[in-house]
Amino acid sequence: MADHSRMKLGRKAIKTDTRTLMLSKYLTPKLPAPPPKADWTKGVTQWGMMLNDTLGDCTIAGAAHAVQVWSAETGTMATVPDSIVQSYYEKWDGYVPGDPSTDRGGVELDVLADWRKHGLNGHKLLAFAGASMKNLVEIRQAIALFGGVYIGLALPITAQNQDVWDVVKNGGAHAEKGSWGGHCVFVPKYDAKSLTCITWGQPKTMTLAFWKKYCDEAYALLGKNWLDSKGSPGGFNKKQLEADLAGIK
Repeated sequence: MADHSRMKLGRKAIKTDTRTLMLSKYLTPKLPAPPPKADWTKGVTQWGMMLNDTLGDCTIAGAAHAVQVWSAETGTMATVPDSIVQSYYEKWDGYVPGDPSTDRGGVELDVLADWRKHGLNGHKLLAFAGASMKNLVEIRQAIALFGGVYIGLALPITAQNQDVWDVVKNGGAHAEKGSWGGHCVFVPKYDAKSLTCITWGQPKTMTLAFWKKYCDEAYALLGKNWLDSKGSPGGFNKKQLEADLAGIK
C-alpha cells in the first residue's frame, strides 16, 4: 500500500481572473472526438521528485513534469535540475531558503502567468487556457492535443495511502477532518476509466469518481516546443487564441 503521508503538497487557494482564456472557445465543431485513450508518459523513465518531498513546490514541480513530457515526445527528454526548480519556487512562489515560514506553496494561475512571461529554464509556454473540470471530453481533448493538463486537487486524507486514488465512502470531504490539502499535478494520460498524473516522482492513477469529486482547477498548456513540433491541431482555432492573447493587458 502506498504511503504518501510524508510528501508535501503546496497548491494555494484558487485564484480567478476574468482575463483567463477558456479552452472551449477555441475547440471548433471541426475537431474530432478525443481518442478513447492517450498516453504521453511512455518516453519518460525517471520523473524525479522535483523537491516536492521536502518543499511545498508542487506548482513548480507540475510545470517541470510537463516539460519532461513535451521534450520526451518531441525530441530529447529535458529534466529541470532540482536547483533550478528551487530557484523558480523562490522567484514565483516567494520561498526563501532556510526560512520554513516561506514554504507556503503557490497559486497555479500566478505560476502559469509567470511561466508565459518569462519561460521556465528556456522552455516557453505560449499560452494557457482554463478547462472545465466537469467536462471530461474537454479534458481529454486537452490531454490528447497538447500533451496534458495542469490541474489542482483538493486531496482528502485517504489519498495518502491509496495505490490508485479513489473515492472512499465517508472518507474525504474537502474540508474539516477529511481534508489533506491542495495539490498541483500534471496529467498526461487517460483511458475510459481513469486519468494519470505525475506526482512525487511517479505516475499516479485516479478514478473518474476521484477526479469528479476532488479536481477543482484545470488548465490546458500550449508549450512552444510541442506546437512547433506537432503544429496546431485541426479544429483548434489558434489564430483566435493568439488574437485574444494580444488583447490581454
